[in-house]
Amino acid sequence: METAFEILVALLLVVAGTFGLIGSFGLVRLRDAMQRLHAPTKATTIGVGAALVASVIDLYHYRAALTWQELLVAAFLFITAPITALFLARIHMHRSIPRKALPPTGTAQDWATFDARIKDADPDI
Repeated sequence: METAFEILVALLLVVAGTFGLIGSFGLVRLRDAMQRLHAPTKATTIGVGAALVASVIDLYHYRAALTWQELLVAAFLFITAPITALFLARIHMHRSIPRKALPPTGTAQDWATFDARIKDADPDI
């Protein structure tokens, strides 16, 4: 049974390292800011999450203690990483893509990132 826990922890650490490596490679190699935003947020979140789950399993198995710190870090990471990526993407859209260059939404609503205050201030943004 101990070997099974060791294999599980080792697999989670390999997954964590692989996703961290993929995210780092994407951050270095991808061309556009939006592409570079995608690689580390997705891959690194899964990588850090797998490392934290491996830590929880290892501590529970060898010390018979359940630690909530790793689970809380993973939960906050899964909550904050997409929100941070969303705000970075919105800033990128506002700074580098003219509003008229965006395709029509197909509805009566405009793009959600352009709220009423910005439209009233300068329609060419």
